[in-house]
Amino acid sequence: MGAPMRHLRWRFERGLHPLAVCVGIFFGATIPQAHAGPCENLVTAQLPNATVTSAAMLSGSVTAPNGKKYPNLPAFCAVSILATPSSDSAINIVLWMPMNWTGRFEGTGNGGYAGNIAIDGPAMVYAVKNGIAVAASDMGTVPSTNNDGDAMIGHPQKWIDFGYRATHVMTELSKDLIRRFYNRGPTYSYFNGCSTGGQQALMTAQRFPADYDGILGGDPAHDRTHAHVGVLWIYAQLHRHPTTYLTSGQVNQITSSVLQACLKTSGGVAGDTFLTDPSQCHWSAAALACKNGAPANCLNPSQVIAVNAIYAGPRDPVTHARLFPGSVRGSENATSFGWNDTESGNEPQFDSLFKWVFGAQWQYSQFDYHQSMKQLDSILAPILNADNSNLSRFHARGGKLMMYHGWADPLVSPQSTIDYFVNVVKAQGGGKYSAAALRNTQSFFRLFMVPGMNHCAGGPGPNAFGNQFSGTIAVTDPPSRDAQHHALTALIQWVEHGRAPDQIVATKYVNDVRQQGIAMQRPLCPYPQVARYSGRGSTNAASSFRCTVSPAPKAQVAETR
Repeated sequence: MGAPMRHLRWRFERGLHPLAVCVGIFFGATIPQAHAGPCENLVTAQLPNATVTSAAMLSGSVTAPNGKKYPNLPAFCAVSILATPSSDSAINIVLWMPMNWTGRFEGTGNGGYAGNIAIDGPAMVYAVKNGIAVAASDMGTVPSTNNDGDAMIGHPQKWIDFGYRATHVMTELSKDLIRRFYNRGPTYSYFNGCSTGGQQALMTAQRFPADYDGILGGDPAHDRTHAHVGVLWIYAQLHRHPTTYLTSGQVNQITSSVLQACLKTSGGVAGDTFLTDPSQCHWSAAALACKNGAPANCLNPSQVIAVNAIYAGPRDPVTHARLFPGSVRGSENATSFGWNDTESGNEPQFDSLFKWVFGAQWQYSQFDYHQSMKQLDSILAPILNADNSNLSRFHARGGKLMMYHGWADPLVSPQSTIDYFVNVVKAQGGGKYSAAALRNTQSFFRLFMVPGMNHCAGGPGPNAFGNQFSGTIAVTDPPSRDAQHHALTALIQWVEHGRAPDQIVATKYVNDVRQQGIAMQRPLCPYPQVARYSGRGSTNAASSFRCTVSPAPKAQVAETR
């Protein structure tokens, strides 16, 4: 019915009037604002190591940071900020503050090496339409682009900005300007991001637990140095020799063979074109080895070795410790084993990070998975890797963390996120995984694995659940029936009403286009539960599936490093 008493007490301590708290929480109404002055006056705001470069009221048809025009936006104050926390920092931040403010603030995440704010256009539009003040940054990496971070070679302060500082600076400056514009700070603050945004989510929970009340992160590249080694490993296996390179036909044949062998064992139903739980699939590339009667797209001996090595993942040749989980079966044709089809063979995707440490002339063939890995970690892991499983400070202040990961992600192995979750459970259990430790963890941290979803979006499975802000689903209090279909809405209900999400309904639209109608829906379950068909009803209806308990999981990475 109502918000937990600890929430009310917390808001009173912030100096909010009890009636204002009740109105904002229970009815989702716009909170009357006593503005300090016009939006344009914010250009004179004195901020620590930052300057407001522009401030103006916008409404109607507005061009978002992604360059697209969005119609019918409500009036909001658009502010641009340049932050310089170090002599080599230049962090560009955009803050939108709607006049129909609900008291909520949302920080948004980035992708790849960032370098722009374009990715946040849909998220920002969604936010202001729902009365949420929203901020985005370029993480201070300009002129880097999503796939190319070579511009940061020789700029260690920018590595720190990219690793954790830019997100925290964006959050603090945004809250400062929110207080100046509305004459009060946010009632609730949320963070939302995927990929690099998922890394930002976990880094924030670990380093700055007071920044946000609720954090939503997807497909996180949180084990950043090792995630890049995982991409490097895939590329290296497929480019060892011209005879190892895979054609698109071979890649598609691999996925087809995987599905045929593992659809049922993964928990899927007839007609699925994806694996429900790929961890139950142990298909070997030897099944497609070229021999008499083999299919047209069979694999030669070197290709069989390469594909199985990709599934196994990279290991330290000296200690034999797994450096990063291997690719998951069923994800091969998402981007042809990590863009195998589209690369000339000169260098892997996202290899700029290695050049930060080894120099601009570094080549992927020079990487030693023992000594080079140690050197890479010694320099970058302390500032880039968000792998601290101790979330006690975030938990103690009432924070809620929701993570999701596509089971068909070809870029960041979904097992890496499972490993992190398992390690958090162990931290809650004094070093042991147990049912009690799992319950304690799920009281503030829930992970949802998404069958058939690629990296953050797309894929053959149900992949729309508010993660990419397709369409507009209103944030309402008390929660509407749509709450379980939208991850951010579910997080808001958890934070503000104490209603933990027992499932999120994911939708597969026809051709992934909302306007063409729903093809199927499935529930996403809190890990380690998995959605299983009940045996009755349409297999395209979420109501025909139940979240069931799976065997206790085991982390692949943490137990071997």
